[in-house]
Amino acid sequence: MIKPTDCRTNQTSKEHFGRIHRWYSPYFLAIVLTLSYVSTNAEIAPLRALPGHQRTVELINYFIQRYHYRTTQLNDELSSQILDRYIETLDVNRSYFLAADIDGFEQMRFHVDDYLRQQELDPIFELFDLYRERAVDRAKFSMRVLSEGFDLNIPESYRFNRSTSPWPTDQAQLDDIWRRRVKNDYLSLKLAGQSHDVILKTLGDRYRQLNRRTKQITSTDVFETFINAYITSVEPHTSYFSPRSTENFKIRMSLSLEGIGAVLQTENEYTVVRRIVAGGPAERSKLLIAGDRIIGVGQNEDRPLVDVIGWRLDDVVDLIRGPKNSMVRLRILPQQEGPDASGRIISIVRDTIRLEEQAAQKSVISVERGDHVYRLGVIDLPTFYVDFDGRSSGKTDYRSTTRDVTRLVKELQTENIDGLIIDLRGNGGGALTEATNLTGLFIEQGPIVQVKDAKGRIRIKHDSDPTIVYRGTLAVLVDGNSASASEIFAGAIQDYGRGIVIGEPTYGKGTVQNLIDLDRYARNEDEELGQLKFTIAQFFRINGDSTQHRGVVPDVLLPTARDDIEHGERGLENALPWQQIASTRYRPFDQSDLTTAVSNIPIPPPNTCCRSSRI
Repeated sequence: MIKPTDCRTNQTSKEHFGRIHRWYSPYFLAIVLTLSYVSTNAEIAPLRALPGHQRTVELINYFIQRYHYRTTQLNDELSSQILDRYIETLDVNRSYFLAADIDGFEQMRFHVDDYLRQQELDPIFELFDLYRERAVDRAKFSMRVLSEGFDLNIPESYRFNRSTSPWPTDQAQLDDIWRRRVKNDYLSLKLAGQSHDVILKTLGDRYRQLNRRTKQITSTDVFETFINAYITSVEPHTSYFSPRSTENFKIRMSLSLEGIGAVLQTENEYTVVRRIVAGGPAERSKLLIAGDRIIGVGQNEDRPLVDVIGWRLDDVVDLIRGPKNSMVRLRILPQQEGPDASGRIISIVRDTIRLEEQAAQKSVISVERGDHVYRLGVIDLPTFYVDFDGRSSGKTDYRSTTRDVTRLVKELQTENIDGLIIDLRGNGGGALTEATNLTGLFIEQGPIVQVKDAKGRIRIKHDSDPTIVYRGTLAVLVDGNSASASEIFAGAIQDYGRGIVIGEPTYGKGTVQNLIDLDRYARNEDEELGQLKFTIAQFFRINGDSTQHRGVVPDVLLPTARDDIEHGERGLENALPWQQIASTRYRPFDQSDLTTAVSNIPIPPPNTCCRSSRI
């Protein structure tokens, strides 16, 4: 845990660097970075903080220091951790920066906290500018090595993971690392059976794409990267969403968006349709298919088309998304046409898209035992979702996990199932309210989870509705990636004795996050600041145990080849420790009606249900 430090070493370093702070920051740092690497990419304009970034830092400092579950202060200890994490985020494989660069960054070690306190971001952006220049230079170097060729008769090795290797001492050593990397890339494709000409084209496209994407990085990207290095140094589940990331987060939680219903990806300079979403406007129009390349986007009938070749994918997506019932025009290049073709223009009217692949799904499996065939209903639940905006605005048909599962359970009951399986494998969590509401479908009324805030106060989340949607035999499938809300649900089912939990020990995330819309605190209407998700509490099972670190241990353990020591919360830096509080009063579920049924229904073997893993 990071606490205020008054030790002599910390204070001495602060005073020592404080005396020279006004001499080198940020101006001296700029000189250090410039001298350590003479830019060969003068065409790349330096990136700098945007007007709203200072206000965002000010607000994040306020919320983290006042309301975060973990007591936090901006000090030298945290400053050092932030710098290390920021550098690691940029160059985790130690393949861009030189040892001299890292030595130069030491000037910042005990001053990142000062930059944050003063909202001084220039040194942070200058460090990133150096990284970007290095990355562009490495892309160009790779293309040069590829064109010059190399001796394949010389036996050499290439280290894929350099995260713990020494930083390259000079340019020659860095060049050698990348020469070996290109050679390894070539040999990998050669062993895969590709011809020399195909390999040259494939790798050339790959390195040009690295060059292009690096140049497309924006100030918002840099800011988001740095701020997340800052707040994940406090605790791993605290994170910042830029305005664009905020929109994507809302889409993930509500499982809906307004657009045309197509999944896009970048291939070389083109935005390519990877697949069409079933039931969306694109599918209904029959004008767009997988493999089509989008080369121009226009709004309505009268707005000009904008050429989007070479654009960042998220910028293209921003143009294509839009309000329901509005029109977007696309110039597309069919997959079979060459780059010189003019393509054709299509018009699609936007609509609300339901992202059904992330919603709860049902199925029925049959398992034979003796002369009887048992029908087991399965509800596959990838995430705990809820349309926050729809719920808060009073929308009667807003989407949520509990509403969907209620409907699916009732449908399964009409199919005369003998038992029900809730499949939470790979479910990383989501809305806490949905975990408590979902549990309430299977018990009468009572406590579901205990929540302890930063001041030590404990609140109990109850199910106050005595109605039970399903009273039959129940099993919950979990694995090492079932986390957070999944663990609340599985733990409550286990504590009540309502069903059996089957699978692997779960992830071990026992913390509660709150989402703050920073735009509410903007100084003017034009400022878009994003959102802050930070840990405000820790949840505990009704038996008093925390799921933090330990997770939920299933009643029926299935074997796994994974090393659980480093998996999940146990493998994260700065994670909160396991704790225990007093049990709350609750009455176990009356299973008298289920005793006979449970003994007759076999447990299906692993992978009988819908999936074995989810990535």
